[in-house]
Amino acid sequence: MLTIADFSAGGVTETHWKSLRYFNLYRFLVAGLLFLSSFLQPTPYAILSPDRGLLHFAITSFYLLQTTLALVAMHRFSRRFNMQLSVNVLIDVLVITVLIHTGGGLRSGLGVMLLVTLAGSGLVGQGRLVLFYAALATLAVLFEQSYQALASDFDAAGFFQAGVFSAGFFAVAISARLLGRRVIANEELARQRGVDLENQTLISQRVIEEMQDGVLVLSQNGWVKQHNPRAEGLLGLSGTPEAMLSSYSPELAQGFFDWRERPSDAPLLVRSLVSGMQLRARFVATDSSERDVLVYLEDMGRLQVQAQQLKLAALGRLTANIAHEIRNPLSAISHAGELMLEERRGEVHERLLRIVLDNTQRLERIVSDVLELGRRDRAHPESIDLRESLPLFVEEFAVKEKVATDVIRLEFSGKARLCFDRSHFHQVLWNLLGNAVRHSRCVAGSVLLHVQNGAQSGQTELHVIDDGLGVGDAQREQIFEPFFTTHNRGTGLGLYIARELSEANGARLALQDSATGADFCIVGRGDECQ
Repeated sequence: MLTIADFSAGGVTETHWKSLRYFNLYRFLVAGLLFLSSFLQPTPYAILSPDRGLLHFAITSFYLLQTTLALVAMHRFSRRFNMQLSVNVLIDVLVITVLIHTGGGLRSGLGVMLLVTLAGSGLVGQGRLVLFYAALATLAVLFEQSYQALASDFDAAGFFQAGVFSAGFFAVAISARLLGRRVIANEELARQRGVDLENQTLISQRVIEEMQDGVLVLSQNGWVKQHNPRAEGLLGLSGTPEAMLSSYSPELAQGFFDWRERPSDAPLLVRSLVSGMQLRARFVATDSSERDVLVYLEDMGRLQVQAQQLKLAALGRLTANIAHEIRNPLSAISHAGELMLEERRGEVHERLLRIVLDNTQRLERIVSDVLELGRRDRAHPESIDLRESLPLFVEEFAVKEKVATDVIRLEFSGKARLCFDRSHFHQVLWNLLGNAVRHSRCVAGSVLLHVQNGAQSGQTELHVIDDGLGVGDAQREQIFEPFFTTHNRGTGLGLYIARELSEANGARLALQDSATGADFCIVGRGDECQ
């Protein structure tokens, strides 16, 4: 891209070519008028001397032909700018000088045409060429005046007039050049500013489109003049450029009019009619000519989720630090209790020691679960063949948890492969299967592990279904929250950790609707792990 510095270095821009087109158009119009005047000789409208009509006709015809060719050449060949301009100026000086001579000298008034030509070339031309054009016109006028002095009587007044014209040539050429340079520089500066403004507008528009908050531009009467895609989702705005805010959210429209009467920085809580989400609106006045108002919309649900995530992250760090400090004393207490239990001092003594050991083990499980939260980022997914691994897993689970082997049954369909970290998968499924067995009737086939292809291509679903009472509606919202449990010996971290580990492996754990019992479903990648 050319800059202002290019003008001093002799750069030719589109502005130069545009100015040359106008200059050549002016020459064409002048040539046409001169040709028409010569063609009408002798008539009262002739502007040239009538005694040399044939010569004038030949000169003006040549001039008209040259200006026509110059226009065509410039449109066809946008190259060699200085050469084209120099040829055009040379032809103008030659033709006008001949017309001045045949018209009786500078007294004919045609010398002014040279001033106009030099002014035009000064506005269009570059560098020292402008001075060359002025010198060329000066030499032509002085040569014509000298020729007349030799052919007839010496006329001192004619030479004085030629000198005045020559000085005027240089003054007009230099002034036009300075003015042209300034105009072109200002035009290029304005164009560059326009490009910068357009780029800034595109960047600002992109930023607004990618904002997580909705943005509205309202007129003073409540018309939505602009909005970003996020605002469309929050308020259900259509793609039309303008609409009344009251048609989408009367509550927000009323809040806007109240704010207009009594401006305040306090946010306004409203509810969207379309999405049903609770929104926080903030109004900001602008300095635009129409006094438009910016409205920022925030989804309170998203803010609450973010706050919950920050709270859980802080809680996780805190509990992990505490867990490290608690584990060593717990181990010492557990070991001391087991040693005391071996002494067998009596039934009451043993029962009390058993209570201590049981609660110690419970605390140990809580500490282990808390520490496991810090390992969710250490996932190494691999492709697990569920047809091969699940029977072995169920057999191990039944032995360790003392569950009859016929309580858990398996069903497979589709690819039956899951991309998951093997240790994470073991922990998640152990937790889900333990809950299912605990809440089932513990008869043959009470717990079902069903594997099938997912709803989307490349996904696999693993369902853990029991025949118990299921999860109540009041508990569904809290079932995956940390430390929420319905079991008197539970830690409340099992399902929470299972969901976190699933997400760490690119999977999703959800509680699905079921006619009987509970249906926990793991949805993950079923194709080869990347």
